[in-house]
Amino acid sequence: MPSAKPLRVASVNVNGVRAAFRRGMGEWLDGRGVDILAMQEVRASTEDLQALLGDDWDILHDPATAKGRAGVAIASRNRASIHRVELGAPDFDSAGRWLEADYEVGDRIITVVSAYVHSGEAETAKQVEKYRFLDAMEARLPELASHSELALVVGDLNVGHRTLDIRNWKGNVKRAGFLPEERAYFDRFVGAEGDDDYNRGGGLGWIDVGRRFAGEVDGPYSWWSFRGKAFDNDTGWRIDYQLATAPLADLALSYGIDRAATYDARFSDHSPVVVDYDL
Repeated sequence: MPSAKPLRVASVNVNGVRAAFRRGMGEWLDGRGVDILAMQEVRASTEDLQALLGDDWDILHDPATAKGRAGVAIASRNRASIHRVELGAPDFDSAGRWLEADYEVGDRIITVVSAYVHSGEAETAKQVEKYRFLDAMEARLPELASHSELALVVGDLNVGHRTLDIRNWKGNVKRAGFLPEERAYFDRFVGAEGDDDYNRGGGLGWIDVGRRFAGEVDGPYSWWSFRGKAFDNDTGWRIDYQLATAPLADLALSYGIDRAATYDARFSDHSPVVVDYDL
């Protein structure tokens, strides 16, 4: 992959890639100059992806065990040198939720993970599965950092880490996505709010690139319900992340969430998270 210009990495939960393309995702992608595109909730076949994206893209895809559910993919302008899909214990089904790939960019290697954490549901078996996934993710993060100095975990991680990340956080403290136990995982990933080393090497040393660029402000949000006036009123959640190792985060040049201009212009209930890295 050429290194003369910054590497542009975009991540988006497409909420069904075929529906997203019918709603205009192709037009967005054509004009965005993306080098690596991570997708979650693909809910389609590899053949569908190739037909939609075209032959200019090399596609890695890990579908869910249950057809029509979840599914993660990474599309790039060159072929990955290595890719992996296993996460957690052998008896844990992470299919369609975790896909790793190594890419050569100039004389360097960047590892990119497309991740789709379970949405969960408080006090149900769905929440147990979510915690199992987050446990496996927590165990894998140090291994990733050891494998590659330049590593990146992107995707719909389905947790708002801080009160800044959810507009109506007071109404969601007992709901999946903002439970204290879930947020504690992110304390361990990037450090806890208020700590001197929060998002500066705290926890496992990973950096929340979005929060580093946005600063101490509400949002910017990446997901809004299709119901009601959530999008129009900006009653959103920031649950789509780019988590980078510290050396890679230091190479980030820009960060943006491609929020559609209007409700009708959305191709998903999530907006793409786009970051340029100076590789």
